[in-house]
Amino acid sequence: MFVPLHESVPVVEPSSAGGVFSLLWVIIALPALGAAVILLLGNTRTSKWAHLLGCATVIGSFVISVAVFVALLGRAADDREIGQTLWSWVEAGSFHVDMALLYDPLSALFLLLITGVGSLIHIYSVGYMEHDVRRARFFAYLNLFVAAMLMLVLADNYFGVFLGWEGVGLASYLLIGFWQHKPSAAVAAKKAFVVNRVGDIGMALGTMMVFATFGTLTFAGVSAAADRAGETSMTVLGLLFLLAACGKSAQVPLQSWLLDAMEGPTPVSALIHAATMVTAGVYLVVRSNFIYDYTPTAQTAVVVVGAVGV
Repeated sequence: MFVPLHESVPVVEPSSAGGVFSLLWVIIALPALGAAVILLLGNTRTSKWAHLLGCATVIGSFVISVAVFVALLGRAADDREIGQTLWSWVEAGSFHVDMALLYDPLSALFLLLITGVGSLIHIYSVGYMEHDVRRARFFAYLNLFVAAMLMLVLADNYFGVFLGWEGVGLASYLLIGFWQHKPSAAVAAKKAFVVNRVGDIGMALGTMMVFATFGTLTFAGVSAAADRAGETSMTVLGLLFLLAACGKSAQVPLQSWLLDAMEGPTPVSALIHAATMVTAGVYLVVRSNFIYDYTPTAQTAVVVVGAVGV
């Protein structure tokens, strides 16, 4: 059922970004810039300082994340959703998507996790990868991974989440297979990539179905119209996003790639297993809570998957 939100459903928009919140885009831009500089200049030209740039960009993102978190705590409890629209991203008929960010308590938690633990992993990698001739490229891939995760948790719409989702998948493939001279590492990287593509089918179909059902991809718009959609539509959406979450979080039935991912360098295992990538599925399900609220079937499926994976 298509819901013309602009005609009949009031949408509560987040507060506009101001002050320190205007720096939200910088949190993503710093590691993305680090990855771009190292990859464009090449491993040879950047070998002496790439690790310093890689660490500095992620630590910079962490410092800004702490600053905006402190500012968020100073706001009233009912005014802790801040939006920042950067530019109009896609315009195609009735399909309109902005490159926009959403900062609220949920994204604040994940920002601190990603940038905080990511900074520690970058610092540890300086010594761990010291004698690797491709160390500069490794730090570029680490920066790319962090930037994609930050895009995933800061986007204010499913299209932006999908961009970060695929970026994380690409970066994880590059990191797991970093020592591609080892056949086991090359196979593990391909396995992770293929299994995650199965989950990504759920993400892609779910994103398309959200627009077909609600006429928008923003979280605020979907939340406002969720009670107008049929339970069947919400159940299908919930199951599609659960499939996507199972891929990234290595839950049954898409868990087989996770142990093989240990073939990558140790910092990769820390980044993927313990800190960021496996939490992407958790973020997607929690962020889509307004969908699961209207589908007991999908709620039960989430409980079953969680219980089996314990």
